[in-house]
Amino acid sequence: MILRPQSLTARVLLVSTIWAVSSLVVIGIVISALYRQGSERGFQDLLRAQLYNVVNSIVVNENEQLAGSPSLGDLRFSQPQTGWYWIVEPIGEFNTPPLASTSLGTGKLPIASVDQVPFDIRYERFYTTHDSFNNKVEVAETEVVLDLQGHAARFRVAGNRNVLESDINDFNRNLYLALSIFGFGGLGMNALAILFGLRPLDQARRSLEKIRAGESERLDGSFPREIQPLASEINALIESNRRIVERARMQVGNLAHSLKTPIAVLMNEARVLEAPHGDLLRAQADAMQTQVQTYLNRARIAAQRESVLARTDIETVLERLVRVMRRLNPERSFVLSVLPPGLTLAMEQQDVEETVGNLLENAARYATNEVRITATPAPEAPAGQEGGRRSWIVIEVEDDGPGLTTEQIGQAIKRGKRLDESKPGTGLGLSIVREIASEYHGAFGLSRGERGGLKATLVLPGVA
Repeated sequence: MILRPQSLTARVLLVSTIWAVSSLVVIGIVISALYRQGSERGFQDLLRAQLYNVVNSIVVNENEQLAGSPSLGDLRFSQPQTGWYWIVEPIGEFNTPPLASTSLGTGKLPIASVDQVPFDIRYERFYTTHDSFNNKVEVAETEVVLDLQGHAARFRVAGNRNVLESDINDFNRNLYLALSIFGFGGLGMNALAILFGLRPLDQARRSLEKIRAGESERLDGSFPREIQPLASEINALIESNRRIVERARMQVGNLAHSLKTPIAVLMNEARVLEAPHGDLLRAQADAMQTQVQTYLNRARIAAQRESVLARTDIETVLERLVRVMRRLNPERSFVLSVLPPGLTLAMEQQDVEETVGNLLENAARYATNEVRITATPAPEAPAGQEGGRRSWIVIEVEDDGPGLTTEQIGQAIKRGKRLDESKPGTGLGLSIVREIASEYHGAFGLSRGERGGLKATLVLPGVA
């Protein structure tokens, strides 16, 4: 699997950096190769020119001896062991001492075999060898007939390749330095250009964060021509979502209103009927009312839960609920803790109030002295949910009452099931809490608290 950076800026910077570095490396290699090729060709041209200067300076005198004093205008041919030499040697039956530059002294210059390095069509050849002083030299060689009697000689001029390599190395060093400075400067300017060019995307991201946080209802700002259609489509999607939610709420209200009167009539008629028919009709009408309300709530939650505009500040809602519970239960102590401050649920406020309110009512009913309410970020997502898509918040309501056994906990969350008939209630509170949490893809559970009482735990979707 290929790992790709998640940031668009990082992707563009990575691709552009790889391209720029690769281009500079290739350019450096090509320029260096071209310079070497040109330098070697120039070096050979220099040796060829010096070779023919030597040829033009050497003659056969009246004693049939080689004679002449080449003047090449280069002091290196007169300084010993410099790697710059010229040599003239007789060929065949031409019996005469060879001539050589003073720089060679008593040294020798090996000759490459003609089989290894043959003469070209101009009867010249070039090869590399080492002199007696371990200098690496480039040799230019030719053979010339000097007079009409057929006296011939081999002419060689050698140049020190270290001079050539030093010049090439100096050029490469300066080239790579210049390319490095240009490359780092270009990468910096490229990064600034990319960051500046992608700034509108960052602006769009901040606008979306404000929408998710409930601080704004649309994508505001002036965007470039390439991004404006995207911003317009997002605003259209948000507006469409708002209309869908409002239409769902209106339909839910219309349905509730249309069913309210028939159910009320049935319940009134049931009161005047004698048992057991009246009781049966009243029980069924009450069940109808409960079921209608339950499914109306589910429809409302289903229409709202995916909305980016459903936001509720936890601390504000919990403080209001706690104030109400303190007035209703002055003999109980209610301790609230929201850490860190500013936690926000991605839920409708009335759903938060209904779930937490039911839990607080149960806790206050069975608590001995104290009820604790805490809200913190959840360490992990509920089972079956992916934590990376959104944040999750855990709300815990714990009392110091007698608590419940494992078997009693399983019975407590069943709809209409009451474990203590001496306390007021319908037995629907915990089942409603579980259903609302489920509709928001959250989780609800009961367990024994640290102080022996019952601890109710809600895991609900939050705003990242």
